[in-house]
Amino acid sequence: MIMTARVLITPEAEAVVNEIKARHGELMFHQSGGCCDGSQPMCYEKGDFKVGNSDVRIGNIAGCEFWMSKDQFEYWKHTQLTIDVTNGRGSSFSLEIPMGKRFIVKSRLYTADEEQNLEELCYLED
Repeated sequence: MIMTARVLITPEAEAVVNEIKARHGELMFHQSGGCCDGSQPMCYEKGDFKVGNSDVRIGNIAGCEFWMSKDQFEYWKHTQLTIDVTNGRGSSFSLEIPMGKRFIVKSRLYTADEEQNLEELCYLED
């Protein structure tokens, strides 16, 4: 049975991730929950953003773990996220910003069949 991914990435965004990897090495994503960056997927060198017991890994994109807070996940648990990229500078510390790009998230509701076959979530051990 094929599992339904909770998070996907467009080819254009994956190309940007690969450029960033060439400069910075292993990466990770965290879906920001608002405030200064709106609700923007943030790209960091792996380990630069400290995830904790209040975060959940919802999947991997382009070889990078993708995390978000458990509280935010509760709002988005019925949607599949697709990470894309657009021209323009965001106001954050995400690694694509100096390239004149910013990652964006698009979402859609799962079908009933997809919701029955979702990829497993990962929580940090207490």
